[in-house]
Amino acid sequence: MSRGRFLTLEGVEGAGKSTSLGFIQKILGSAGIPHMVTREPGGTVLGEALREIMLHSDCTPICTDSELLMMFAARAQHLAERIRPALESGTWVVCDRFTDATYAYQGGGRGIPDERIAALEDWVQGSLRPDLTLLFDIAVDQGLARAGQRSTPDRFEREKREFFERVRQRYLAAAGREPGRIRVIDGALPPAGVEDRIRAVLQEFL
Repeated sequence: MSRGRFLTLEGVEGAGKSTSLGFIQKILGSAGIPHMVTREPGGTVLGEALREIMLHSDCTPICTDSELLMMFAARAQHLAERIRPALESGTWVVCDRFTDATYAYQGGGRGIPDERIAALEDWVQGSLRPDLTLLFDIAVDQGLARAGQRSTPDRFEREKREFFERVRQRYLAAAGREPGRIRVIDGALPPAGVEDRIRAVLQEFL
């Protein structure tokens, strides 16, 4: 049995990645590919509990080191409990955010040195990296306006605009370094345009 493929979706708030999950599932289903969809932080009981703390806890400040370590604690459990077993069984995994988000948000946004993130990445993931990443890109102001319409802002969404500019630039820099793995999707396009771009990338990948 061949190993499943690992696909991740990335982007700033309001870029449209979560909205596109259903369309991606439809493409994979039409191709007869067994797959599962999950998210980070989250995906497991422990991961969802840590997600709640990181996104919605207002009872105490969370220092940047604690935030980073919680991200990787959730990721370690996610990998052990769901992602690795699925891939080993031949199931494809589609994950809403993964370690690229950590480099963008905790690295670019919070200013944690990449070397510290990379050390945790190697420890927790070993050699596992996504096979394909769809980066949904959109201007920060437009993305935040969209995000503000869908729900009450979470702990990250309440950050200043400059925080998200740093996050976006870190994502785009990563895409520039790894154009083969990270494919940029213009999140400002109409829904049909976004779907066309996703379809083209996935057909090439498949």
